[in-house]
Amino acid sequence: MLTKEQVIELLNPIEDPFLHTTFEKTGAIQEITIKEDKKHVSVKLAIGQTNTGEQMQLQQQVVNVLKRGGAATVGLRFEQLPDDVIATYQPTEEKQPTLLDGNTKFLAIASGKGGVGKSTVTVNLAVALARLGKKVGIVDADIYGFSVPDMMGVEKRPAVENEKIIPVERFGVKVISMGFFVEDNSPIIWRGPMLGKMLTSFFKEVEWGELDYLLLDLPPGTGDIALDVHSMLPSSKEIIVTTPHPTAAFVAARAGQMALQTEHEILGVIENMAYFESKVTGEKEYVFGQGGGEKLAEVLNTSVIGQLPLQQPFKEEGVFAPSVYQEDHPTGEIFKEIAQKVITSYE
Repeated sequence: MLTKEQVIELLNPIEDPFLHTTFEKTGAIQEITIKEDKKHVSVKLAIGQTNTGEQMQLQQQVVNVLKRGGAATVGLRFEQLPDDVIATYQPTEEKQPTLLDGNTKFLAIASGKGGVGKSTVTVNLAVALARLGKKVGIVDADIYGFSVPDMMGVEKRPAVENEKIIPVERFGVKVISMGFFVEDNSPIIWRGPMLGKMLTSFFKEVEWGELDYLLLDLPPGTGDIALDVHSMLPSSKEIIVTTPHPTAAFVAARAGQMALQTEHEILGVIENMAYFESKVTGEKEYVFGQGGGEKLAEVLNTSVIGQLPLQQPFKEEGVFAPSVYQEDHPTGEIFKEIAQKVITSYE
């Protein structure tokens, strides 16, 4: 089992990602607690800037170092270094252009409630746009309910190069998600303002490269995180996802009204789980009712741009991507049609 002295020896050479100075010089290590019976190491660290993308990377680095050293589990807490220490080591740097400064088209995917398929739409619309030759990224902004990495079968974690987070790419789509920075699917217990800073990092501290479209999988409803995303984007279009049930459409209308109040254009409504088509008879069964999508579109003064049936992707040997529909899948073809409508709407 690790001793406190060994923990210090392991962590001292690590550099503060903001100050580019070792923990030993900044005095970053504040507290160390070791539970020998459980091989658990708990560390409190002071760093130059908290609640950033760099902190997430640092967290993973520290955990890996301590586990390689013999810890079974690791607990981390962060606080900010004193101002005088930051002033001593703070580098001078020029403002770098970010994704928010460029020509990327932003498209937010929203819903009034969870479980209607918002993330499924985000993932498959992004993949469909990539299949049409567009450069596409996804920000999984559903901080508490992140699911995009799992849906796409992403098993890698982002790397860091030249102080920038490099998003993971799959199916031609670049992805960043809170899920990459949480160990063992742990719950997120941060407060709203901290999460807002994290979202800012996703826009400004990730090396996206040139993107034609950046899709944002918003949290359901109209909470603080969704409001933060709306307020930080210079301009964005929005797709509202609902099911055919009238009550679901009524709830989704709130998310649509929020978009309008923040001067985001609603591109259209997608009705998910619109029907089940029997392979035996070919008849459509409207399992969750009918009319919800049309009713929502009427309320928001827009149109239904796609109706998605209840179907599973084809099974592919050696390919793990539970929620990605193949290009020749009937639902994949519907997403391709929706993607073309998205492209046309920006022309």
